[in-house]
Amino acid sequence: MLAYTYVEKGKFALLEKPRPQLTDDRDAIVKVTLASVCTSDLHIKHGSVPRAVPGITVGHEMVGVVEEVGKAVKNVKKGDRVAVNVETFCGECFFCKNGFVNNCADANGGWALGCRIDGGQAEYVRVPFADTGLTGIPDNVTDEQALFVGDLLSTGYWAAKISEISPDDTVLIIGAGPTGLCTLQCVLLHRPKQVIVCEKDAFRLDFVRKNYPSVTALPPESLLDYIGKNCPRGGADRVIEAGGTDKTFRMAWQSARANAIVTIVALYDKAQILPLPDMYGKNLIFKTGGVDGCDCDKILKLIAEGKLDTTALITHTFSLSEIDKAYDIFENRKNGVIKTAIRP
Repeated sequence: MLAYTYVEKGKFALLEKPRPQLTDDRDAIVKVTLASVCTSDLHIKHGSVPRAVPGITVGHEMVGVVEEVGKAVKNVKKGDRVAVNVETFCGECFFCKNGFVNNCADANGGWALGCRIDGGQAEYVRVPFADTGLTGIPDNVTDEQALFVGDLLSTGYWAAKISEISPDDTVLIIGAGPTGLCTLQCVLLHRPKQVIVCEKDAFRLDFVRKNYPSVTALPPESLLDYIGKNCPRGGADRVIEAGGTDKTFRMAWQSARANAIVTIVALYDKAQILPLPDMYGKNLIFKTGGVDGCDCDKILKLIAEGKLDTTALITHTFSLSEIDKAYDIFENRKNGVIKTAIRP
């Protein structure tokens, strides 16, 4: 089968590999019907994920059809349409039982697919712990609607949940890339008093204004002035940082009011510094990633009910044979791209 492979730092290649086989009774083999390119894949390519293993098939955003299951798998069967979770988790350890599935104690726990074990930018993928790693897709939900359930939407749903949003809150989301946009939809489910999105890219600002007219969309140079005039508590009550740069990290704590919650879901290329003397007295609560993706069933239910819809984020679709082009467009933000989909 064809599989997009992490060859070495700076190099991915579409290679011919053997079709994956069951290696454990809890495994499933999934025929991939739609996948996507994630910013985390770019981090692997450029060496920002030290635990990524050269030689693995990349990709962790995918949906497909169950082709084969191990004899211990109970929740899915051959022929089921499924969303694949970004995280591998046993469901039995201390962390899993407490909902901290990103920290699953299994050797392949947490983000393994497309990082430490073969992922889904391929024709087939082996999914360990299939009973927790696969979620059935309702009949009225398309592959495109379900594509981001296992990662981006899980991230947005988790970020909104741990931010403890109340109806009287002003919520600031920094970054209107794919993660920020999925987070925005999940934040709106909580119906806060005011939502602000800060983004430097003019195309993405226009996208927010067009698709979410109730949201205030601002460039970075206007943010602090707007907050000063429109946030009587001196800043946003909840800040979700999805930008992933030195500037956006600093902007997150600067824009928060005293005693606010700052939720960090971005993945950074280098270490960030908390300038504690500058922050002294703000008494901020920081909550940091990565996602605990254990609410896929709830997210799919919301999609089926028409309460979440991220299909507008898919701006470009390619065949697997064109995946180099998909990466180039996504990484370099060409042609108004937000997300690229890959169809094996």
